[in-house]
Amino acid sequence: MTQSSFLVPNRYALVAGSGDAESGLNAFDRALQAAEGGQFNLVKVTSILPPAAKPGDIRKIPAGSIVFAAIGTETSHQHGLNIAASVAVGVPEDSAEAGVIMEGHFHCPATEAEERVRAMALQAMLDRELKIARIESVVAGHNVEKVGSVVAAVLLWREEEA
Repeated sequence: MTQSSFLVPNRYALVAGSGDAESGLNAFDRALQAAEGGQFNLVKVTSILPPAAKPGDIRKIPAGSIVFAAIGTETSHQHGLNIAASVAVGVPEDSAEAGVIMEGHFHCPATEAEERVRAMALQAMLDRELKIARIESVVAGHNVEKVGSVVAAVLLWREEEA
């Protein structure tokens, strides 16, 4: 089969947000809205950045679209708890190679969560013996008030080339 027989995303965007509400679902929805991903139907995928994928502008995606997401999320009812979610993308030097996406959710400060996920992306690239062009990351941290939620995701979609 050829690559054209499969849906291979060619754009990606890193997003993150946090929210607090009376219920876990509303807190998660607020976190998605803060991450600018709440207007899409997200489909969870595992963690590979497709070859030649480029950063994209999620504002070009119509509301209601099905968008793939490698996602880390955490929701807690524990008042005062620090929660964090982070994602990192390992982009290879050779654009013909697939990269990696690592995601995680933690009970720790945001900076520590981001460091952990970046280290996982680095290790995954080394495990694949890929030369690294860069590692991109984003993190959301939150101190729980009522019910808190954090989300970090790499959104993946296919955009027609102009």
